[in-house]
Formats: sequence, C-alpha cells, structure tokens
Amino acid sequence: MRVLHVIPAIAPRYGGPSAVLAEMCRALEQQGIETVIASTDADGDGRLQVEEGVVGEYEGIRAIFFARQWSEAFKYSAPLAAWLRANVPAFHAVHIHAVLSHACLAAGRACERSGVPYVVRPLGTLDPWSLGQKRLRKAVLLWAAGRRLLGGAAAIQYTSRQEKALVERSLGLQRGFVIPLGVADSFVQNARPSAAQDPLTRYVLALSRLHPVKGLEHLIDAFGRAVPEAPPAWRLVIAGDGDRQYVERLKRVAARPGCAGRVEFTGWVDGHEKSALLAGASLFAVPSLHESFGLSLLEALAFGVPACVSSGVHLADEIREAGAGWATGLEPHALERTLAEAMRSPDERVRRGNQAAQLARRFAWSRVAGDLADLYRRISRRDLDARLNGAGRISTGKTVETN
Repeated sequence: MRVLHVIPAIAPRYGGPSAVLAEMCRALEQQGIETVIASTDADGDGRLQVEEGVVGEYEGIRAIFFARQWSEAFKYSAPLAAWLRANVPAFHAVHIHAVLSHACLAAGRACERSGVPYVVRPLGTLDPWSLGQKRLRKAVLLWAAGRRLLGGAAAIQYTSRQEKALVERSLGLQRGFVIPLGVADSFVQNARPSAAQDPLTRYVLALSRLHPVKGLEHLIDAFGRAVPEAPPAWRLVIAGDGDRQYVERLKRVAARPGCAGRVEFTGWVDGHEKSALLAGASLFAVPSLHESFGLSLLEALAFGVPACVSSGVHLADEIREAGAGWATGLEPHALERTLAEAMRSPDERVRRGNQAAQLARRFAWSRVAGDLADLYRRISRRDLDARLNGAGRISTGKTVETN
C-alpha cells in the first residue's frame, strides 16, 4: 500500500509536528506501508538544502521538495500543487499534516479530483486557543477553503482525547480518530528510569522550542518562588532555542532575585546530549499555554522522569490518570505550589517516575504505526467499496485510542 504524506514544511526549526514525520514514515514502512513525503523547502528565512522536484531521500525516507515561492505563513508553492495534481492518483491514500497552508489545501483538492481518500492531522491548529491567534486570517482561510478540506476527509487524526473533544465541539466536525504520535521502540526499551536523586545534582528540565506559548517566563518565576522551600541544590535547566530577542528576555527574567545562579540555558540539544539531559533530570516541566502533544515530554516519561504539566498540555489527563506526574492550572501561583510539592517529595518523584516509564510504553512507534496502518487500509477499502457502489464519500468513523 502506498501512502503520500503532505506537510507544508519539515525543517527542524518548525518543531515536533514536522520533526516527527520522518519517524512516523519509518515506523509505517515497518508495517508494510510504502511512504513518500511531499513538502516545500521552507526553513524560516532560508531554505533547506535539498534537490527540488525529484523524489530522493530525506532522513532515510523517500521525499520530494518544491520551492516555497512566497509567504512564510502560507508557504505557497505552485510547483508542489502541480505535482500533487499529477501524482496523487498513484497513491492508495494521502495523509495531510496541517490545515491552513497552501500544500494542505492543494493536496485536498487533488484528492477530491482523483477520488483518493485522505486523512488530516491538524497539528493542534484547530483548537480554540490556536484559532484565537491571528483570528481574522484563520477565519478567512477556514471559510474559503479549510472547511472544504476538513469536510472531504475520510478521517481526522487527533493526537489526544482533549484535542478531539475541543475541536469537534467548537467546529462540529465528525470522523475523528485519536491516534497519538510515538517514540522509537528502542528509546522506550533502552531508556532506564531516572535515578537523579542526588541532592547535589537535582534539576527541573524544560526542553522545547523557546517561544512565548511555552510559558517559560511563568516557569522561571514560579521556580524562583518555589525553590527556597526545597533543598538549595535545585536548578532549572532550559534547553532549546528560539528568537534571539525572546531568549534574551528569558535570561533577564532568570537574572531576578530568587532565580539568579539557579537557571541555566543550554541552547539547542540533540542526540546523546539530549538523552543525557533527560536521564539526569528529576522533574520535567511543560507549563505551556497550549501544547497539542509534546514529543520531548513523551521522551522524558520514557526515561522515568515525572512530569509537571499545565492544563494547556493535551496529555495532562493521561499523565494525571496514570499517576505519571503532576498537573497544574495556569493561575499565577498554581505552578509555584505544584513545583514546591514535587521538589520536596523524593519518594513521590520515584513512584511517579516509575509510572511515567510505564505510560511511555503505550506510545511506542510500532504500536502507534500499526493503528495508522489499519486506518489507511480501512479508509482505502471503504472508499473503494463506496465508489463501486455509487455511495459517494465516507461520512462516518470511529475513535481509535492507543492504550
């Protein structure tokens, strides 16, 4: 079975939703699904150094790239749209990642024209919080083309129960399936629960793209107020990169009394350096205003690091139910109280860390990719039957949850 994956951009700077796609395709190949990625060469103000217009290899996966001709937000590419019109009929199904970008809308039209069923993964962009950012632009795009894309989908893939509930309630959508993102099986199998209980080395870790939506100013302030109640060796380590002016702002917040000397910025980390940071952490903090999934959070759980997450994180319910950490509100002092409780409770951190490692095993890519492969086969067969019987487009679906 051949499945085309369409995404507006895949450069690392765009964070987890883009970075995870190559891992997803590798896992799907293990399930017998032949994959190709179609995207633009967008990389912020620059461009990915890739050959354009030819199916080649990108991070071990077959992929084809086309020039982003204008608009970093919309990522318009006429050559990509033309390639989709000509080549979508060669695939059994198409998986569209995002909604309000030119590549996604062009893929939907190409599928509609050729009768190929498609799945949409919104990447959190349809949540009420996300739609409230740049509200007018998004409302116009939804009205002009986004609603048609979503209405024609054979299935909509959400990565958490919370995302599905929020989007379906606000937009009245149907055909929703909950299939999360995953983490490599080897990562889950080889990561050992964190033993970071040495009072001289304990730290809270925040690992993410440095952006205002991540709530890092709130985290730094809360840590500065909470840490006097805990043993003095606690540190806050912030790993990641972002806009230079915003990073400087964070560093000024970290220089305030109560935080000075206790907050470290490592910059971008990956590979062994990233794994070492995760393995050494005693607590993983995700205070985001909005987080549709959180891959680094999942990796921390795999290492047995209990999490402290805000209610804006869509995996908060799963973490609370599994006893894999602490969930807190977004009120000014809620995070402070939760951090203080977690930092002064070593036995509870160990217990919840063990539960975190158990929870992470539910998200192994072999399991998640199996659910995706089943979904592709189901919509492809149903679409074929519907066309043969003259029944038209699929109109119903069920929720699939990886437990």
